[in-house]
Amino acid sequence: KKRYLKKIVGTAEKPRLSVFRSHKHMYAQLIDDKKGHTLVFSSTLDKTLTNIVSSTSTKEASSWVGEDLAKKAIIQGIFYVVFDRGNRPYHGRIQSVAEGARKEGLKF
Repeated sequence: KKRYLKKIVGTAEKPRLSVFRSHKHMYAQLIDDKKGHTLVFSSTLDKTLTNIVSSTSTKEASSWVGEDLAKKAIIQGIFYVVFDRGNRPYHGRIQSVAEGARKEGLKF
């Protein structure tokens, strides 16, 4: 399962954007693998999202997670990331997180 992580390593300058998908929610975080610290995170568990979308398991909610994460990252001065799709295909909700982050200005 962790074989794909050999190639994907995040640093403080270019952290790893890790995406986790469950049946109901999406979670995304920027990780500095050198120190083992989470720099920024966002998920569909955020209370502001419940006012915007009806269901947290949609592509619209996933896109919001990517946009929210990118806004928080840019505030901290992070502009470049390495995308970690978590051994899942780049499709659907995973793709929506990436597109939302790109839309707000993250580059990867």
